[in-house]
This record gives sequence, structure tokens and C-alpha cells, in this order.
Amino acid sequence: MSASRRSMAIHAGIAVAAILGVTACAGPRAVATGNVATGKPVIAFTFDDIPVHGPLPPGMSRVNVMQSITDTLAAARVPASGFFNGGVGADDPGSPRTTMVWTRAGLPLGNHGFRHLGLQEAGATAFAADVIRNETSLIAARPKGDYHWFRYPFLAEGGDPASRDTIRGMLHARGYRIAAVTMAFGDYLWNPVYAACAGKGDAAAIARLEDSFLADARRAAIASRAGAMAQAGRDIPYVLLMHAGAFDARMLPRLIALYRSMGFGFVTLAQAQSDPFYAAAMDLTKPGPTPTLATPALAGPDPKACS
Repeated sequence: MSASRRSMAIHAGIAVAAILGVTACAGPRAVATGNVATGKPVIAFTFDDIPVHGPLPPGMSRVNVMQSITDTLAAARVPASGFFNGGVGADDPGSPRTTMVWTRAGLPLGNHGFRHLGLQEAGATAFAADVIRNETSLIAARPKGDYHWFRYPFLAEGGDPASRDTIRGMLHARGYRIAAVTMAFGDYLWNPVYAACAGKGDAAAIARLEDSFLADARRAAIASRAGAMAQAGRDIPYVLLMHAGAFDARMLPRLIALYRSMGFGFVTLAQAQSDPFYAAAMDLTKPGPTPTLATPALAGPDPKACS
């Protein structure tokens, strides 16, 4: 390990210890904060893969999933941004209605590519065409506000600087900002396991999935704060990656409650990314890649919970 990496690891360890102590005690005011106005660290919720993500448990539709997510966000007064794939689920007659649930809730919707292509696999030319193609579907969905926010599928910005810079240039020319991710815990991993357990009616296994979901969410939040302290010397506003899946919908009320118990407040994506940490995501003339924080190693769900 190099001296610089050893120093970063030491500082990250100190930050984790400090944050764990703060979380266990009286809240986050003893550390640098992401929101000077409130004195709280803050999170912006984002949901990828609208209108279709993951398998469904028996008796649940995509519309049910989206209605549950938007109802929870409204009841909890938590803002969120969604990211849309116009060509995924295009053969499902319920997809337009699912997207409409999101937009009628007054929630903004950004571009996630028409077919959810990976940049490295598709190549820059095909990837750019797919992003542009998705704009027609986005406009038809009538999202609230400006749709010119882009979230890379798979968070993959290309295998080489030339491809990355080509796409950044295209996005800049079309007026986009990039939606970063600075907090994630692999929420999408629980959706297929949950669908399998629900299909078998295994309530005990589902309860274990619920516990593991919240445990990893908590660990990831602590790790993100530690990473920000090590990298930026302070809390930043965190951008949380979620997906429009059935288990996400089931767990969202408890997830929001968890974050509140840890001292977090909630802001919009635009508010979060007004922080200087995100400068390269907001001004694409700046060098990439998109600012991020390392994702910790987490337990995840038991993939054999219901096998």
C-alpha cells in the first residue's frame, strides 16, 4: 500500500469511528454537515429503471410498485428524481401508466438511455444515439421540470478516456447534467430474491431479507459519510441510488425512517449537486469522471433464501 493510500485509509477509519460514535449518540452535529442551513447531513433519493425493474411477486403489477413508491415519498415529504428507459418494457401495455404514476406525482424524470445500454459494450456512437432516442419518450411522458439529467446505465462511463469524453461532450452539447451516486447499497439485489420468497409464501425468509436490507443501508450510509470525510474533509449532500423495484417499494417507509433515525434530512437532486463536490457532474466541460465515493463491501441478501 502506498503512503498516500495508507494515509487515506487511516483517515477513513478515523471518520468511521467518529461517525459511528455520533450516530449512536446525539446526532450528526459533531461532524461537518452536508446542509449548513439545517445542521444535518442530507440525502437526495434517486430511482433508476422507470418503468420496469426486476421481477414481480405474485399479485403485484408495475403500477402497484410505482404507486407504493410515490405514495410513500409523498407521505414522508421526501423529494426524489427518477431515471427513465423508454425502450425497456415497451411491449408491456402497463408501462405508460406506470411512468404516468411517477410524473403525476410531480416528480422529475431524467434520461437513463432508451435501452439501458452499457457504454463500453455498445460503443460511443450507439450509446449516444440511444440517449438521444430516449428524449422523444421522455418528452412524451411529460415529466415535471427539466429532463436534462442523465444517469449512466450500470454507472459505467466507458472503458477508456476517449469514449468517456465523447459522451460527456455529447451530453454537454445537449444541455445535460450527470446524476452522480455517492451512496448505494445494491438495493436491486433484493428484488429477485424477494419475488422468489413471496412466490413460495416464505414469510420468515422475507423478514430476514428486510433485516439485511436495512443493515446494509445503514452500513453504506456510515461508509459514505466516512468516505466524504476522507475525500472532502466534510459531509457532502449524498445522492442515493435506488431502483423502481417491488422490494424497494416494500422497504421504502422503513428505509426513510432509518435515515431519519441516523440524523439525515432530505433534499432534491439539484439541491444536493449544487455542492462544489459535484462540479464535474454539473459542468461537463470539466474533466471526468463523475465524482463519486467508494461503495463498501456489504453482505447483500442471501441468494439462496428461498431456493
